[in-house]
Amino acid sequence: MSVRARHVVLASLLLVAPLAGQDTTRAAAAVAEAAVPFGVGERLTYDVRFGRIHVGNGSMEVAGIENVRGRAAWHTVFRVHGGIPFYRVNDRYESWLDTHTISSLRYVQQIDEGSYERQRRFEIYPDRRIYVEDQNEPEPSVAHPLDDGSFIYFLRTIPLRIGLDTSLNNYFRADRNPVRIRVLRRERISVPAGTFDAVVVQPIISTKGIFSEGGRAEVWLSDDSRRIMLQMKSKLSFGSLNLYLKSYRPGPTAPGAKTPDSTRPAP
Repeated sequence: MSVRARHVVLASLLLVAPLAGQDTTRAAAAVAEAAVPFGVGERLTYDVRFGRIHVGNGSMEVAGIENVRGRAAWHTVFRVHGGIPFYRVNDRYESWLDTHTISSLRYVQQIDEGSYERQRRFEIYPDRRIYVEDQNEPEPSVAHPLDDGSFIYFLRTIPLRIGLDTSLNNYFRADRNPVRIRVLRRERISVPAGTFDAVVVQPIISTKGIFSEGGRAEVWLSDDSRRIMLQMKSKLSFGSLNLYLKSYRPGPTAPGAKTPDSTRPAP
């Protein structure tokens, strides 16, 4: 798997951007009062393919609730591993999300790709609207920040209305905003985990790559209260990238959260 291909895999799983039919302040306030459809112990696994060729596996999980600077935070972990002979990938991305606001408090990357290795740690301060990368000087952020990993969890707390086309300015790196979200249609699909009713979402960000306007990436989320990511497809200059849900293990319902729908796929 090439470096570019690995970054596409990461973007596909983690840059599924948030949705909101309202301004960012009202959206954050709504999330603070909303129940969430995930809890500690939830785990999803994916088959990663270029065209029909299996190239790796991915997983997402809620590992626990931890204290970050005096605030309770969900600790989420995304991993991707695989590749081809003589080039292997073993990456890990972690996010810590405030349990009341789902704002990002910390984001850690551990990248191991062939001969390339890099680690980065972002401390994010919503109240001060700044973030700090490693030991560098503070950079501008936003009031209710979301990092790459937390976007998908935020998205799962928001109603998805077909036809909605909106923008949001909550990415923690202020100069990367806005993110545009289009909710395209409902569809019934089959993946290795089963057959599901889904809502299809198209995220578009102001950058080059898979979620640029030319990327035509589409993401399938389960059409129920869980909003788990079932599938992603995109058309790229060097081929088609597809991700398919292999398994889903729900975690116990978080305190104050509503009970998710049955974990069984649609009949």
